[in-house]
Amino acid sequence: MEATVSNGALVNWSAYSQARAELGANFVRILGYFREDGIKSVDQIEAAMRGNSAAALVIPAHTLKGESRQFGADPLADLAESIETIARACVERQDTPDQALSYVVRLRPLFDSTLALLEREANPLVARRPAFGRRAG
Repeated sequence: MEATVSNGALVNWSAYSQARAELGANFVRILGYFREDGIKSVDQIEAAMRGNSAAALVIPAHTLKGESRQFGADPLADLAESIETIARACVERQDTPDQALSYVVRLRPLFDSTLALLEREANPLVARRPAFGRRAG
């Protein structure tokens, strides 16, 4: 259940490109919703952890997991999934979510860095790297 970043990649660019193609002109707007929802979810997860409430962790972690996957933010989705899984087990056992603390601590920095990367890539004003075999000009 350990969420890790493989090869330092915060984003699965194939999934990102697929989402961008499928969403078309709506992509930037939907990414904006991801930003808003993600900030709320992270805030709610941190508040639930401070309140020692496993039940209050489940929905925002589940929401963040799904929305992150949509944009190819797999490490973020995996981390949210770990929090959700721990929280659900704690709800079943009527236990406190202490085991989720190390995951929750890593959540905001991962969300912030992932969001920055997604938004930078979506910005039409960002200079793109030259295609393979072409000279930058």
